[in-house]
Amino acid sequence: MKISIREPACRVFSNSAGSYSANVGLAIENGGWEDEGQLQEQFLTRKGFAFNADKPGMMEQQADLFKAALKTVDVTFQNLDSSEISITDVSHYYDSDPTKVVQGLRDDKKKPMSLMADTTTANAQVRTLSETVRLDARTKLLNPKFYEGMLSTGYEGVREIQKRLRNTMGWSATAGEVDNFVFEDANDVFINDAEMQQRLLDTNPNAFRDMVTTFLEANGRGYWETSEENIERLQELYAEVEDRIEGV
Repeated sequence: MKISIREPACRVFSNSAGSYSANVGLAIENGGWEDEGQLQEQFLTRKGFAFNADKPGMMEQQADLFKAALKTVDVTFQNLDSSEISITDVSHYYDSDPTKVVQGLRDDKKKPMSLMADTTTANAQVRTLSETVRLDARTKLLNPKFYEGMLSTGYEGVREIQKRLRNTMGWSATAGEVDNFVFEDANDVFINDAEMQQRLLDTNPNAFRDMVTTFLEANGRGYWETSEENIERLQELYAEVEDRIEGV
C-alpha cells in the first residue's frame, strides 16, 4: 500500500473536519438511493478520514486504511445514552451503523455481531441490535399508548409516527436486523384498521401518504414479506391519498 509505519496504527476514523454524519439517514429519509451498495459506499467515503497523532487536529482521507480495518471487525457496538431519544426517534443511530458495510468487506461475507448498550438507567444492559429494535418497536411504534399519544397532538403527531416507521426501515437497510413482524404488525395497526387509517388521513394526509410509501418501499426492497392482498391495498390507497392531496 506504500504507507508509512505510522499510518497502519490509525484506529479512529470519522468525517472530515467540519463535516458530520454519513448522510445515509438523509438518503433513506428522502428515498433517494438506488441500493445498499450506494449507502455503504457513502458511509466509507464520508467516514474514512483518520486521526493521526503526528498531525494533531488534522483529518486525512484514508479510505483504504478504513476498509482494511473494517474487514477484520467481528463486533459492532453503539451506546444508547438517552431515554428520551431512542434508536428510531432519529436517523443518527442507523446512519452510524456499519453492520452491512463490514459484512460486505469481510472476505467470508459474514455479518458481524451487532450490540447496543442501554445506559439510560443505573442498570445498564447490553443487548443485540435485533433485540433492541424489537424492544423499541414494541414500546413505541406498536404501543397504543405511544401512537395514541402522538395522534392526540394532531398534525405533527402523525408525522412523528411516520418518521419512526421510516427510521425502522433504516435499520433494515444498514443492518438487516428488523423482524418481519414489525412491519406486518405496523401495517395491521395503521393500514388494515379502517378507523385508524381514516384518522391518519384526515389529520395529516401528506404524512399518511409517506407512511404508505414506506410500507411499499420496505416490501419492494425486500425488507418486508407480506401478502399480495396487502400490497394491492397499499397501492390502491396510495392512489386515493394522492388524488385527495391533489384535489382530484
